[in-house]
Amino acid sequence: MTTPQRSQPAHRPEPQQPTGPVPALARAFTLLGGGWTGLILAALAKGPIGFTQVRERVPGISDSMLVDRLQELTTVDLVNRTVRPGPPTRTLYALTPHGNAFLIPLAALLVWAEEHLPASGSPTSGASWGGHGAHPEETP
Repeated sequence: MTTPQRSQPAHRPEPQQPTGPVPALARAFTLLGGGWTGLILAALAKGPIGFTQVRERVPGISDSMLVDRLQELTTVDLVNRTVRPGPPTRTLYALTPHGNAFLIPLAALLVWAEEHLPASGSPTSGASWGGHGAHPEETP
């Protein structure tokens, strides 16, 4: 009498965990580590707007920091800057296709933050961003 053979489950290798910095992830966090970046990209999510509207949607940011971040985001092709002739001359900022693609992980980060970072009452509450107050601010 023969005994039926049991089928063995296919061996699936465990996913490799990075042992050191992953270059693409390091680049992403370098970009995001520049305070205000995510908030500026979120402010541009609904379409092209002027500098004043961006500043209104990102409370607490200084004009000089906003100029610096918009220039950086334009340099890395996440934001497009368009100057419309006047009078008055008008400058509009909008997300590029790369910037729009960033809205997907930004939305996931928002969900994670809402679930795991309480709004107030604990050291991880967002009440302190490394001792810089409620928003990431310029550092000397």
